Amino acid sequence: MKKIALLCAASAAGIAAPAFAQSSGPIEIADATTLDVIVDGTLRYETVSQPDTAADDADALTFRMRSGIELVSHGFFALGEMEATMAIVDDYNDTIPGNGIEPYSVIPDPENVELNRLQIGYKSKAATVTLGRQRIALDDHRFVGNVGWRQNEQTFDAVRGQGKIGPVALDATYAISQRTIFGVDSPNAHFDGDMILLNGGIDVKFAQIKAFAYLLDFDDEKPLRLPFSSQSYGLRAAGAMPIGESFKINYAASYARQSDYGDNPVSYSADFINGEAGFAIGPVGLTGGYELLGSDDGIAAFQTPLATLHKFNGFADLFLTTPANGLQDYYGTASIKAGDVAMMKGLNASVTYHQFDSDVGGMDYGSEWDAALAFKIGKIGLLAKYANYKADEFGTDTEKFWLQASFGF
Repeated sequence: MKKIALLCAASAAGIAAPAFAQSSGPIEIADATTLDVIVDGTLRYETVSQPDTAADDADALTFRMRSGIELVSHGFFALGEMEATMAIVDDYNDTIPGNGIEPYSVIPDPENVELNRLQIGYKSKAATVTLGRQRIALDDHRFVGNVGWRQNEQTFDAVRGQGKIGPVALDATYAISQRTIFGVDSPNAHFDGDMILLNGGIDVKFAQIKAFAYLLDFDDEKPLRLPFSSQSYGLRAAGAMPIGESFKINYAASYARQSDYGDNPVSYSADFINGEAGFAIGPVGLTGGYELLGSDDGIAAFQTPLATLHKFNGFADLFLTTPANGLQDYYGTASIKAGDVAMMKGLNASVTYHQFDSDVGGMDYGSEWDAALAFKIGKIGLLAKYANYKADEFGTDTEKFWLQASFGF
């Protein structure tokens, strides 16, 4: 409780951060030339309890700061950004070897100072080309994301081209390195290889329709990464349809087929299916969905190693790697967007239930309740989150709680 009180006091003092870097706006320094200063920070308390394991309860109070500048002139741009994370309370397993005995549950926010982004490029009304270390987040982050939830962001060393012609959008990336959330001191600081990310689609009334192809061929320098080399081809449609002034229907549907690629030592193929539908009446929303990460007879399962995985299959993060028997996730969410309430701006809350089963083998993995509450006071963003996973035939009982404050300018 002392650590929670410390976080609340620091939040009131203005120590906080958003998920993405923000700025107060560019400053014009010459004709058609601007300079933009980027600063954001996140102060977070996280606790993890796994009573059925030998690990002690973990407590982490971490503070992350990003700062950088972006220069734009006549369409050309250059951006550099550093990222630093410090552990104020470090009673947790940060995943870094060589730190001595860490008898705690894992919280993957190690202390870290690194170059987060360094990129140059050119942007016009029709197209953008970016070269260098950059943030890439495609669609809903299910296949490619920046893992913005963790203190150390995921970025990519890549060249990326984006174009838009009327309602048609095209996005193509060739990346040689995935810069992970584990920090520069980790043996998993980066995974290198040849990564081709192709994404294109069209906006039509009430829907955005996408096709994608993601080809991942990881280097054999890290053999444990080779089973994640894969080729995935799929389609996604998502949209919303207003009915009257206060009623809206939301939907999303995806299908993909994945198989081994490059130097993957395992031959397999598996399906991905996601269907989600919901509605909102004024501030209240209800959503139900189903997601399948299929298995090839228990040999191997559908994986999304570049995704923002915390966003899917429960906040407790039991399924960051899909089990070999695959995963079925039946979920439902109730939410409310209360708007401004007294000093609290943009108050919103949600509760989600997950039921997890295997794709093959008839296993009942377990179930999970998640909850979140978020609002702003002034320019400070505040967030509380809770996750409670009850294991049946997979993993262990896991309870997590977060308090977070954020700022950006």
